Amino acid sequence: QLQLVESGGGLVQPGGSLRLSCTASGFTLGYYAVGWFRQAPGKEREGVSCISTLGAYTYHADSVKGRFTISRDNAKNTFYLQMNSLKPEDTAVYYCAARRPPLSYTNYRCPKDEYNYWGQGTQVTVSS
Repeated sequence: QLQLVESGGGLVQPGGSLRLSCTASGFTLGYYAVGWFRQAPGKEREGVSCISTLGAYTYHADSVKGRFTISRDNAKNTFYLQMNSLKPEDTAVYYCAARRPPLSYTNYRCPKDEYNYWGQGTQVTVSS
């Protein structure tokens, strides 16, 4: 059974850091492009960061660029989201997701509808 499990969410003060992890089971993560998405109350789910199978391509949304970094360790079947300088507006449920690689990464912006496998989500709350 294909499964993605997130960990690492929690409560952090503004300016703090968290690292989210997503571990796959039931399939070889290295064959998949992966990404992180988030959904705040009353808002649509949005793409935060995405990475290609071997990590050569990464994308970060403008709202997190320079603060968040996506990475992966295919040997551990795991990928990560390092979040620094967190802001209250980063508060959301964060989801990891995987998909078969796209034909091209040109203008690739983490289209959530093209991701097939999803984790259950982990809450990140940024508040003093």
